[in-house]
Amino acid sequence: MSALRRLIPPYLNPSTTFEVLTACLWRCRTIALQPNPNERLRFLFIVNARSRLNPPIPNGYYGNAIAFSPIQSTAGDLCQKPIRYAVELMKKAKANVTDEYMRSLADFLVINGRPHFSTAGLYFAVSDISRIGFDELDFGWGLPVYAGTAGELPGAATFYISYKNKKGEKGVLFPTCLPAPAMERFVVELNSMLGESYGHLKASSGSSVFVFSSL
Repeated sequence: MSALRRLIPPYLNPSTTFEVLTACLWRCRTIALQPNPNERLRFLFIVNARSRLNPPIPNGYYGNAIAFSPIQSTAGDLCQKPIRYAVELMKKAKANVTDEYMRSLADFLVINGRPHFSTAGLYFAVSDISRIGFDELDFGWGLPVYAGTAGELPGAATFYISYKNKKGEKGVLFPTCLPAPAMERFVVELNSMLGESYGHLKASSGSSVFVFSSL
């Protein structure tokens, strides 16, 4: 994360770990898959809207208060422009989730029978569940060795999950699955962004998992 944050200009700070990490991985993934530069890509991520509602949802409310916030970009712009371009898109999309946005979304869902979000042109969808506490859930026989999704879900959706390595260092695990040639390109691009001083990641045949220290 320290290496990636060095790529973010001061005017975009503070940027969250989720914003920086997701922008990096979305860009690397797009470069790896080599889509047509003119293709318009859609990217989805979940925004917590609890504090954005007026009045705010009271403490203790157990249900969800979330919304998908979509981003659109051409593949060419995402691949050719620096990482700050993707970070800016994410920040704008998060800022769009206002009280008015949430009420309009609720009305739309009720009027249209709660339709599934559109997958047309959807290139990537990410949700961060690393702090949800699955890794600390004990049913009486100890803590889990692993707690999270098996990998990417159909439609290229994936989740950040909490992970602890053998040294006891806690970080974020990002499972992703790509065709073997694309995975090789993904790793090359990611290593380039991380820089020489941070070592090199290696690709396995078709899929890989990367661990990033959380801040």
